Parts: sequence; structure tokens; C-alpha cells
Amino acid sequence: PAAAPEPVAGAHEAANEERQPEALASATVVDVEAELQAALAKAAEHYELYLRAVAETENTRRRAQEDVAKAHKYGIESFAEALLPVVDSLEKALEAGNAPPEAMREGVELTLRQLRAAFDKGRLAEINPIGQKFDPHHHQAISMVPSEAAGGVPPSHVVSVLQKGWRIADRVLRPALVTVAAA
Repeated sequence: PAAAPEPVAGAHEAANEERQPEALASATVVDVEAELQAALAKAAEHYELYLRAVAETENTRRRAQEDVAKAHKYGIESFAEALLPVVDSLEKALEAGNAPPEAMREGVELTLRQLRAAFDKGRLAEINPIGQKFDPHHHQAISMVPSEAAGGVPPSHVVSVLQKGWRIADRVLRPALVTVAAA
């Protein structure tokens, strides 16, 4: 009998499913060996693709780890650059030891403006809650005063700020230390 034409690549699976038991009995060793070699070649190709995918995944993971490490290491770089003029101004103030008090005050005010600009750039904002409702997420009550003694401040509101708080974006860095009006 004439041998059937070899199915196209990718159609081997369908051809194997369609083969009847009597066709298997009439298959020659050469046909079976050819199919085995084709299956082994396909398996080797898939294994190669698998190894490449594993290597690419590993490279991506390693690059991501390096990026995170660099972000941790150099994440403060822009904030540090914004602080450099503040350091320069403070050094100049120390060099001008015999300056009149007015000039020193002016220099300190300029330096404070530079520092606040650096804080703004780094998204560092102060928490100064005078007159606001007490919020335990942003404020830390140090003491309470009776509402009458608080000068008309409503109960559960901040009467005075002993130390301003600070936050970075929406995260509290340091809560404000406050005195609260009692009910």
C-alpha cells in the first residue's frame, strides 16, 4: 500500500488522534521513527522557548530589583539638592560674625524662606492646627484646658500648638503637639 502523505507541521497532533488502531498496526517503523523525531524536535523547540522565557523573566526581575535599590539609594537626591542653598546661606551667616543684628535677622529670614522652598519641593508640609478640630491622626494632645479658659475655642479644638507637626505628602512625619479645649 502507498504511504499517506505526511501531515503539515502542527497537524501531527490531529493526525495522531485520527489514526485508528488498525492504522497503528500497519504503521512502519520508519513512520513511527519519523513521527518520534518530529515530536522530539518540537519538544526541543518548546524547551528552548521555555528557557528563553525563564531567562527573560529573571533579567526583568533583576532589573526591577536594581531600579528599586537605586530609588532607595538616590530617592532623596532632589531634596538634598534643594537643601544645598540653605547650607550655603548658613555658612555665609557664620562667616559674617560681626554683622549688625538687622542684617543677621534678614539673613535668617532669607535662609528660612530657602528652607521652606526646599520643603515645598520635597512635599514636606507643616501641620499648624491652631483653632482646628483635634485629629489624633495629625495631632498629639499634650494637655487639655477648660473651654472657658481657652478664650472661646470650641471643645475638642486645638487651643495652642507647642510644636508644629510635619507630613510628607499625606503621611504624618511628626504629629503636632497641641493643647486641646475640654468640653
